[in-house]
Amino acid sequence: MKKNIDAGLLTWRLTLGILMLMHGIYKLIYGIDFIEGLFRELGLPEFLALGVHVGEIVAPLLLIFGFRTKIAALILAFTMVVAVCMVHLDHIFQLGTSGGWAIELVALFLFGAVGLIFTGGGNYSLSTKNKWD
Repeated sequence: MKKNIDAGLLTWRLTLGILMLMHGIYKLIYGIDFIEGLFRELGLPEFLALGVHVGEIVAPLLLIFGFRTKIAALILAFTMVVAVCMVHLDHIFQLGTSGGWAIELVALFLFGAVGLIFTGGGNYSLSTKNKWD
C-alpha cells in the first residue's frame, strides 16, 4: 500500500511541477511586464515581480525532483494566493465559459500544493529523511 501512496505522490508532484513550470517558462520567454505593472499600480516595488520566477520556476523544479517538497509546495501555494489577490479576486464567485469555476486552475495549483505541504514528497523523491522533505 505504501508504494501506491508514493507513486501517487510522485504523480502529483510531477503534475503540479511540470504544469506550473510551463507558466514559468512562458514568463521567462515573454517577460513579466504585466506583473510589474500590477505591483506598480498597487504602489509596491516592481522588483517584487521577480518572485514569480521563484514560484513558477524554482518551486516547480524542486517539486519535480522531490527536493524539499514541503518548502517548494509552500512557495507555490503562496504564489497562488498572490495570483488570486492580484489578478483573480473578481473571479472567485464566477463560472468560466465552459461551466467550471473561473479560477479552477489557480485553485488546483493552490490546493494541490497545500496537500503536498501536509504529505511531503513520498519515498520517490530526493529528500525523504527529514521534516522538510
